Amino acid sequence: MRRSSYLFTSESVSEGHPDKVCDRISDAVVDAYLAAEPEARVACETLATTNRVVIAGEVRGPESITKDRVIELARDAIKDIGYEQEGFHWKKAEVDVYLHAQSAHIAQGVDAAGNKDEGAGDQGIMFGYACNETPELMPAPIFYAHKILEDLTQARKAKANGAAVLGPDAKSQVTVRYENGKPVGVTQIVLSTQHLDENLSSEEVRAIVEPYIRKTLPAGWVSPETIWHVNPTGKFVIGGPDGDCGLTGRKIIVDTYGGAAPHGGGAFSGKDPTKVDRSAAYAARYLAKNVVAAGLADRCTLQLSYAIGVAKPLSIYVDLHGTGNVDEAKLEAVLMEAVDLSPRGIRTHLGLNKPIYARTSAYGHFGRKPDADGGFSWERTDLAGTLKTALS
Repeated sequence: MRRSSYLFTSESVSEGHPDKVCDRISDAVVDAYLAAEPEARVACETLATTNRVVIAGEVRGPESITKDRVIELARDAIKDIGYEQEGFHWKKAEVDVYLHAQSAHIAQGVDAAGNKDEGAGDQGIMFGYACNETPELMPAPIFYAHKILEDLTQARKAKANGAAVLGPDAKSQVTVRYENGKPVGVTQIVLSTQHLDENLSSEEVRAIVEPYIRKTLPAGWVSPETIWHVNPTGKFVIGGPDGDCGLTGRKIIVDTYGGAAPHGGGAFSGKDPTKVDRSAAYAARYLAKNVVAAGLADRCTLQLSYAIGVAKPLSIYVDLHGTGNVDEAKLEAVLMEAVDLSPRGIRTHLGLNKPIYARTSAYGHFGRKPDADGGFSWERTDLAGTLKTALS
């Protein structure tokens, strides 16, 4: 039986964190290929360190996406994030591109041919999760850890109320107190944020960021007993890839549910949606969210599994954690019928062959509002009515 009163902690990182810089560049490359050719194949990895970016991977798409275009995409991403520092500058950084053609052996297993449907781009397991802790049906700790950094980033870019002195690199961590299974407050708040004025003390940085954090969190969640750790190591001036090497795909728990749910192990960023690491994880979230939105359970964990070159999922597993009002085995059967969970079926249902991925590279792939152009389509709850009817 799950404990009803406990503490749970999740962390997030800003778009200027070294790993997130790399996620952003890799997803910008994915978007460029999909914008030029919706059926393009991309597996793009990025490394970033002091004034150097290395982009490598496998692609299959139009020749219009040249090496110079990829370099331009990287510089644009770095500039938008806000890096104009001596050790990492959008204009001065050296950018090397080592993208080459996708393996023909992979392509033959994945592509549709004759009577064979398109297969999964790799084997693996993917998880989706939803719960009723927030209106977005996300676990509260990760949702608010993201929101703190997103709000601070908006303030930094708008140069609002002292935030102009903050740098792009930041990390947050929120410890949430649960009573009777519901989030009711925060006991610890951690924020480490880069600052451009090297004379600022931790106390002065806290004075800048605390009003934003208090405004972000629900009313009453911060109490006199809440412990704050703002730049606990002291000064944080050297940040981003100049301070720490970054790589694509190293923040998979930040990208998903903050540790509140299992993770299959595959990263999302840099991959086109034929890769089930990405698309099936989105589909699993979509299904889990619609289960909770339909009122069928308070919490839902859903697993899908795939084999490379095989179209249909090998298995589907649903756990309602004792909070459901339907039979889980029956629900699994209904979900398999409700959506075509082959790679092509997922892409069609969720409209994933679009340049919608750079925006996912920071502040989480889940718990976001669906965009009018199809971004975050996996956050829709348009399946909830169908599930209710099928299980009534």
